[in-house]
Amino acid sequence: MVDAVQRSRPDVIFHLGDHDRDTSVLLSRFPEIPLYNVAGNCDFAAMAPNVLTVSLGPVKAFLTHGPLYHVDYGRVDSLVYAAQEQGCQLALFGHTHIPFHEDVGGVKVVNPGTAGKGRDLTWALITIYDNGGIAVDMKQLER
Repeated sequence: MVDAVQRSRPDVIFHLGDHDRDTSVLLSRFPEIPLYNVAGNCDFAAMAPNVLTVSLGPVKAFLTHGPLYHVDYGRVDSLVYAAQEQGCQLALFGHTHIPFHEDVGGVKVVNPGTAGKGRDLTWALITIYDNGGIAVDMKQLER
């Protein structure tokens, strides 16, 4: 992810859980870029919250690792409902290590995949427009 951040220079970085120590690396390499993270099911004694909401201009994002909302069963309805309850237009989750993005119930739901463990290493570049539009570009990481 360090290489991806170096190349794309995003305005914000999200880490959606598991191996929260990776956030320390990103924070030390890119202290000027805000980083938001949530704890994953493999983050024991993590200081990060399980759920976080973040305002990104005209869009509010709901961040979680995913097991609390049963995303590992291939359903995102509980996650979407939680995001809607918080007034969020974007829901970000991890856990499954499978890239995913879809509009569900007025919420753009995104799982960037995995940057560390899996057959395909992926990440998501999300663009938020001034009018509240959201574009998702799934990217491959180099091994």
